[in-house]
Amino acid sequence: MLIKIDFESDTPLYIQLKRQLIQGIARGQLKQGESLPSVRQLAEDIGINMHTVNKAYNLLKQDGYVSIDRRKGAMVNRSIGEPGEDYMSELKEELSAIIAEAYTKGVKREEFKKICHDIFIEYEGNK
Repeated sequence: MLIKIDFESDTPLYIQLKRQLIQGIARGQLKQGESLPSVRQLAEDIGINMHTVNKAYNLLKQDGYVSIDRRKGAMVNRSIGEPGEDYMSELKEELSAIIAEAYTKGVKREEFKKICHDIFIEYEGNK
């Protein structure tokens, strides 16, 4: 899986990394039970600080995407689990901000729904 970090982005590096790893899981590029690169190796490969990778890995663990073992490192969980109430509330909040931005930029409801639908189809095709 190729990770692309935008050093000019306002989005923190650890968030960019976390999002791309989640997308890799959703696309099937990272399989359940598969080991992720070591913190040191990934930091070296993409040219960022080890603490940044460690922060992204810990957030992925906190959200249930990976397990971290001192000896084995980080592995994609075999079961991610069902979305809880907290997750659904967070999703609604984030989507609300994205929709507000799209709305003020003139994106029409049907255009937005099509974009969401197409992205969903992309991920469903990788199961």
